[in-house]
Amino acid sequence: MTENPFVTNGYAGPEYFCDRVEETKTLTNLLVNGNNMALMSPRRLGKTDLIRHCFQQPAVSDHYYTFVVDIYATNSFRDFVYVFGKSILETLKPLGRRVWEGFLGVLASVRSDISFDINGNPVWGLGVGAMTPPQTTLDEIFGYLRTADRHCLVAIDEFQQITYYNDDKNVEAALRTQIQQCPNASFVFSGSQRHLMSEMFLSPARPFYQSVIPMSLHPIPIERYWTFAEPLFARGGDRRITRQVVDEVYNRFHGVTANVQRIMNLLYMQTPRGGLCTPDMIGPAIDAYLQMSSEAYATLLRQMPEKQRNVFLAIAAERRVRNISGSKFIHKYRLPSASSVVSAVKGLLEKDFITQDDGEYFVYDHFFQLWIESSGLI
Repeated sequence: MTENPFVTNGYAGPEYFCDRVEETKTLTNLLVNGNNMALMSPRRLGKTDLIRHCFQQPAVSDHYYTFVVDIYATNSFRDFVYVFGKSILETLKPLGRRVWEGFLGVLASVRSDISFDINGNPVWGLGVGAMTPPQTTLDEIFGYLRTADRHCLVAIDEFQQITYYNDDKNVEAALRTQIQQCPNASFVFSGSQRHLMSEMFLSPARPFYQSVIPMSLHPIPIERYWTFAEPLFARGGDRRITRQVVDEVYNRFHGVTANVQRIMNLLYMQTPRGGLCTPDMIGPAIDAYLQMSSEAYATLLRQMPEKQRNVFLAIAAERRVRNISGSKFIHKYRLPSASSVVSAVKGLLEKDFITQDDGEYFVYDHFFQLWIESSGLI
């Protein structure tokens, strides 16, 4: 573990995981009792870390095979199957030859494409095009899940991504059928685009309707974050932090876990051993992060289609927009038309540049919003 206890790059173990006691208990109990779950919340609130934390609980880790499959970067059903299979193999490899051989033994369709490293461990070196058709490989993967010598818990992260696949419009139905026929596995479908996740799981017209227990994740209460941060800040050098700093950082970023952790990481780094972290250090820490991220944000902005960029900057200028296609908003920012705005918003939502909550649209990344404001673009 690095010296800095405010982790910004994933789950590092229970001592660096803030609260979520009730959520951990609820999700763990429901999974070990055979339920499938849909975990919905905006990104950066810690859904994936919560899942990994649950999978570390003795009630799970001692008795189950657990797999976390991140499909955020997939663009097709073929991609999905590739990532699914690779995630399972990479998880099983540390468990020993007997375990991973049990998985490879059912993968007849891709067996010739699996290579082995110098230590004799398997490498999922398949090119995406190697799976023809991917449905066959998916059948084999679920064949393994049905017959594994332990019950399997499978978390599919950013599950709403399957709604964007163009190569197979029946992915939802195909997966629903496979899961219905797989009593040896339970599933967590995690997603950050709540409107899509709600449609998938709560609409009677969709295959996954009434197939899961929905669960929402909300920001960690500020009092619990303080009781986590204060002693963690003091570790390894008697650093101290005031309650005012924690409150200000938490409120500045609306309790979004990843953003709060990012600034706390920088504040810890900038506070000398034996020193006190005070509110006047917050602004410079945020400025330092924005400076480091400046080129990345500028590139993202340049790569946006012009119509999307104009709408994005207009939303950033307003901070929150309720009537996104209304004449007042369109005229104020000289946008072309209501239909053009609606089209641009659809693209921005799909790319996670903006999000929607209770009918309001706003920039998804708080730091992106701050960078736009500090750069004089609005």
